[in-house]
Amino acid sequence: MSTDRDSGRVAVITGASSGIGEATARALAADGHRLALLARRADRIEALADELGNGALAIEADVTDRDAMVAAAERVQSELGGADILVNNAGVMLLAPFSSEQKEEIRQMVETNLLGAITAAEVFLDQLRDGGGDLVNLSSVAGRTARPGASVYNATKWGLNGWSEALRQELQPDVRVMIIEPGAVATELTDHITDAQTKQVTEKMYEETAITAEDVAEVIAFAIERPRRLTLNEILIRPTVQAL
Repeated sequence: MSTDRDSGRVAVITGASSGIGEATARALAADGHRLALLARRADRIEALADELGNGALAIEADVTDRDAMVAAAERVQSELGGADILVNNAGVMLLAPFSSEQKEEIRQMVETNLLGAITAAEVFLDQLRDGGGDLVNLSSVAGRTARPGASVYNATKWGLNGWSEALRQELQPDVRVMIIEPGAVATELTDHITDAQTKQVTEKMYEETAITAEDVAEVIAFAIERPRRLTLNEILIRPTVQAL
């Protein structure tokens, strides 16, 4: 774990190429943290790392590929001295009525949203434990409420919530575990929905209600800067006008 207080703690962010991940990278960089940016889209995180400076490290990695995540953890250890903070942000929201037609998207959501977060935490856990770290898991209001057309997405977020609460009890006080549950946020999530009707309805709702990725990033930055004697374990963030 980093001990260079002048250059800030080391934060690893998955899904850092856009949306909440990118916004969180900017927010934490502004607070003086050093960053390891993980994502599949290497060109985006490389450009972001160049922009943020301060030794920001861009690592092409898919959270569903454990070998790639192990290699990423090794680079963070060797080049930045280890991770102090892991922001588990990578995720997909492929909403659609439940059917065999969505079998590939069902598997992708489970492997990315839930198993991907578990894998990232597993490979970085020793670094986080080395002196006291923070694990921030990005869930969703969908981890509290269920809707037709979102059943598997709901399942991944409910699973993430349960896993996070068990980890909180298991890892305290060495690692603080925080779960962030945003409602509608203006990101690329809706762009990847393939079911036409669901996409139309979801995009309309987001256009009418969504907050910004920067709104969520500010909350994450605030949470990790709290004194270690306290933890903001669970933070629900809804747009003021969002009903559910």
